[in-house]
Amino acid sequence: MSATAPATRPALLIVDDDPLITDTLQFVLARDFDVTCCGSREQAVEHVRTAARPPALALVDLGLPPVPHLPTEGFALIGELLAHLPGLRILVLSGQSEETNGRRARALGAIDLVAKPCEPGHLKVMLNEALRIGAPDPRREGDAVDAGAERQSGLVGESPAMRRLREQIALYAGSTHPALIEGESGSGKERVAACLHHLSARSSEPYLALNCAAISPTLVEPTLFGYAKGAFTGASTHKSGYFEEAGNGTLFLDEIGELPIDLQAKLLRVLENGEFQRVGETQTRVSTARIIAATNRDLRREIRAGGFRSDLYHRLSVFTLSVPPLREMGEDRMLLLEHFTRLFCAQGGVTPFRLDAEAERAWRQYQFPGNVRELRNIVIRLVTKHAGQTISRRELESEFDLDPAAGSAAMGALQALEEARAELARSPAFSLEDALRARERLYIEAALSQCQGNVTQAARILGINRTTLYGRLEVLGRGPGGAALAVER
Repeated sequence: MSATAPATRPALLIVDDDPLITDTLQFVLARDFDVTCCGSREQAVEHVRTAARPPALALVDLGLPPVPHLPTEGFALIGELLAHLPGLRILVLSGQSEETNGRRARALGAIDLVAKPCEPGHLKVMLNEALRIGAPDPRREGDAVDAGAERQSGLVGESPAMRRLREQIALYAGSTHPALIEGESGSGKERVAACLHHLSARSSEPYLALNCAAISPTLVEPTLFGYAKGAFTGASTHKSGYFEEAGNGTLFLDEIGELPIDLQAKLLRVLENGEFQRVGETQTRVSTARIIAATNRDLRREIRAGGFRSDLYHRLSVFTLSVPPLREMGEDRMLLLEHFTRLFCAQGGVTPFRLDAEAERAWRQYQFPGNVRELRNIVIRLVTKHAGQTISRRELESEFDLDPAAGSAAMGALQALEEARAELARSPAFSLEDALRARERLYIEAALSQCQGNVTQAARILGINRTTLYGRLEVLGRGPGGAALAVER
């Protein structure tokens, strides 16, 4: 449900599966924000895909269905929301408020974690502060600064990896051929695409960006190619798509790995000869726009898994640019610290903070798993909390995700959940019993191999008794490919 509010109020998305919490928050916040509430990750993603007015802020619970006792759904939602709306300001409001969860959420791109219950007045202050400092237009496709500042400052960094990236941009900017930008989430692929356009002869032409993950799969084709009046329900007029509107400029397709497989063939056709058709038309049109794509996925692995066309990959990757993760950029993290501190202090009208010697050493040593997006959000929080102050190592490290084991475990569980969902989607005749039996056989084989077939030792490793393992072996019978499970009786 959504509260009726003037368009001047900031749009706020609240994601929580407890109706009592969402109703209460909507009641206390509706005077200051245009509130929309969703009860699950899927509902929230669908909302940002279809909302006429994208949210500028989000309050996200970590424990969401179908696994509300774990933070994995909330962690996944943070990444998905930022993939759709890179400028979205996210606050985590959760009862799972352990410091490791807070650090992981901040590393993924959230501004901060607020423990439940939270006094409404304090929550309003935090939401307004998130809007005031470092909040770009949520419709803008980019992580860091507005386009004007971006053109002036370029890519910040003097590390060998960043110098090589700038050399590649200068070399490839003038070409008319497609380019593929690869890099981890939060590393700044959108900025690289913008630089390719602004340094080209097309800089005075349109620059359009479309996040392929940000819209419903059924809307991708009419959004890209346009549609004729009456082509589908709701098509009350003719409408041009991104390929037409880009003209002789640049079309940036972010998260290209999310493009539905059936549309990949149509995109390939445009890349090969420039030809496309509006949905519902037979007239062939021609696009002269340059295509730049970006992904944080391993498209070669997607090709092997059948999720991405190899011919489209080779057509897109005429030029390939790799955006380095921040952990490989050495002293650039200090330059980025200075850059964002100046930017957000000027924006907020506050005095810059300083790091003491130990804090500066900690900054240089931190790996920044969330890359430049995480660094940027850390600076926003430091500007907000410590303007004009000297920050100690302890104060700084409270902003870091310093428990990689916990973060890896959470992300491992998240990855396993995603793999399970994918398997269910592509296997209409899925059998849980067969899947569990295959998983059981895998662990038994691993234990037997580690113990050279000794059942007693293998049972000890697996945490079961010897007779139970013999029983499991009898049930499982022969191993994959017909090979008998090797045991030493």
